[in-house]
Amino acid sequence: MELVKTVREIRTSLAPLRRRGARIGFVPTMGYLHEGHASLIRAARRENDVVVVSDFVNPTQFGPNEDFARYPRDLDRDRTVAAAAGADFLFAPSVEEMYPDGAGQFFVDVGPLAGHLCGRSRPGHFRGVATVVTKLFNIVQPHVAYFGQKDYQQALILRRMVRDLFFPLRITVYPTVREPDGLALSSRNTYLSPTERQEAVVLYQSLQEAGRSLAAGERDATRLRHRMEEVVGRADSSRVDYIEIVDPLTLLPLERVEKPALFALAVFIGKTRLIDNALFDPSGKELSADELFNRTWSEWE
Repeated sequence: MELVKTVREIRTSLAPLRRRGARIGFVPTMGYLHEGHASLIRAARRENDVVVVSDFVNPTQFGPNEDFARYPRDLDRDRTVAAAAGADFLFAPSVEEMYPDGAGQFFVDVGPLAGHLCGRSRPGHFRGVATVVTKLFNIVQPHVAYFGQKDYQQALILRRMVRDLFFPLRITVYPTVREPDGLALSSRNTYLSPTERQEAVVLYQSLQEAGRSLAAGERDATRLRHRMEEVVGRADSSRVDYIEIVDPLTLLPLERVEKPALFALAVFIGKTRLIDNALFDPSGKELSADELFNRTWSEWE
């Protein structure tokens, strides 16, 4: 695997491969790679001739009081994980390389999808995400990009961006990878104390409770949310940012679950904000994001 740190280097490396007709798979990350990232890299390896992984902590998607400075970084670890999973290139640019004139020059206006869920408590976050991903797509020019369902709202926004702005690529969303007890893998899990780590499983347990309630016939979104809140409240250190049941394409709240719905939550465990989600049909069957997108957005592909 080759480590490259400049836009010129990665473009120079990929150009002859692209001319020979190689199919390029791309996995954008913020580094501190874990098994969730590795699963995306392995998927890209199976489905493409060339695999590029980006490793960049993007300052424009962090708010002024968020954790940009202390976000975990370990390039040596990332090189090991990416290479073992099958990456051909690890693109690890500096902030100056990605924003040569400083952050704040040009941005992608995301639109109404950014005003829901995480966008309410993290204003500007998805503008920063969409902007840096646009830069990365233009630099790498992949055929397919891979994202995880844990960041469902991000994946939804980026799929819409690719569709609306006519990017010549496809976005594939793979299921959330979890610890044995159900906690979604996240780089921010490293912030948790041992006690908080045990308590953090309530996010997943609340989604399980929602699925069981649906299977038992409950359809009222308010009652379903209350059951999720009760589960989250079992953790002494928990503080709810949001628990929502929404339309999975518009992110608008639902009063009843009469069609596939996104159950999403953001919860502080101690000082660490964690997110999780699940897609359920009215019977309580869990759906994958790609299954839902391919069923309802087939005309976009």
